[in-house]
Amino acid sequence: MIDRIDRQILDLLQQNARLTIQEIGQRINLSKTPVHERIRRLEREGIIDRYVTILNRKKIDNSLLVYCQVTLDKQTRDSFDTYETAVNTLSNVLECNRVSGTFDYLIKIVARNMEDYNEFYQEQLSVIPGTLHISSFFVMAEVKNSTVVPVG
Repeated sequence: MIDRIDRQILDLLQQNARLTIQEIGQRINLSKTPVHERIRRLEREGIIDRYVTILNRKKIDNSLLVYCQVTLDKQTRDSFDTYETAVNTLSNVLECNRVSGTFDYLIKIVARNMEDYNEFYQEQLSVIPGTLHISSFFVMAEVKNSTVVPVG
């Protein structure tokens, strides 16, 4: 179970994972040792999953953002396993979620441009075994893009 202090630490680390233990301690009025112990516990318990660097995709020539709704031909455990194994190998796929409703997966994809996406679609995405239908939606404006999970 996490308490108020853990939540403060998590909020700070989600905003800037490069903060030192001393800086975190200063911001929440706690000495270095308990801050360090709490962070290690949060890591051990899997609450802190990993530390990453978030890139500005537009500055590295990946400006096209696409969401795809994917429907499989069968909704069986084997079909899901086959699809999920395949989609996990695709580097253009940022997120893939199995969902309820009229389609099976909602996928977030990044590409350099429409030509790059079309090649990816034809050569990698649409050829995954069991794929029945794909609808693609192209992001016109990114209104909010956050990785911060509310903990308070």
